[in-house]
Amino acid sequence: MTLEILTADCLAPLRHGFFTRRGGASSGVFEGLNCGFGSSDQHAAVSINRGRVAQALDVAADRLCGVVQVHSSRVDTVTEANPTPPEADAIVTATPGLAISVLTADCQPVLFADAEAGVIGAAHAGWQGALNGVLEETVTSMEALGATREDICAVIGPTISQRAYEVGPEFVERFLDDDPDNARFFANGEGGRYQFDLPAYGLYRLRSAGVGHAEWTRHCTYSDPARFYSYRRTTHRKEVDYGRLIAAIRL
Repeated sequence: MTLEILTADCLAPLRHGFFTRRGGASSGVFEGLNCGFGSSDQHAAVSINRGRVAQALDVAADRLCGVVQVHSSRVDTVTEANPTPPEADAIVTATPGLAISVLTADCQPVLFADAEAGVIGAAHAGWQGALNGVLEETVTSMEALGATREDICAVIGPTISQRAYEVGPEFVERFLDDDPDNARFFANGEGGRYQFDLPAYGLYRLRSAGVGHAEWTRHCTYSDPARFYSYRRTTHRKEVDYGRLIAAIRL
């Protein structure tokens, strides 16, 4: 099966993609294009999958760079291939021939580009990273490499949608303590629970940061098991583990 790669017009002509799980070598609960070495999938299968992603981006496998994601606001600036990735949740570069990537399974994968300046970024933005400013820190790090904030395009890829993201009142309080206006990102659910709109919150943070354009691909990871891995769906099904989707961009 061939790879399925979701793209965004505003990131063109840069080669990029939000890769679905289709077209991979993994099997079982990981069936498809699992790109996460942090899963319990076979290392060889993940290596094959990552090699297919690198080939699709026309780079060598060792030039597909990533980070060890820890739900932080830290950003890694790379100038060459990073065989030992640091702990961070975003990555930026202005080096031609490098591809940068993040892994997700419900959290927001966000790809950034100022094509004219030749600066790109990728961020893993779950609720904690987004709340703590990983998106804004990515933009700031891109500016340090020569990007212009108003010329940056940012695209949120497949992520969990509001209808699938149920949270408790203590979760809501975290956001209201940060900004009472964050109440608009929550809808009433059942039994005193709430539904959180993570992509809307991500778009708000990006637009408030002053990027020139921000959009969401409008794909929900939870509701489409044939195409996307989902941590929350795996938890509800009581499966042993889950795969990781990859989003990547290169100069």
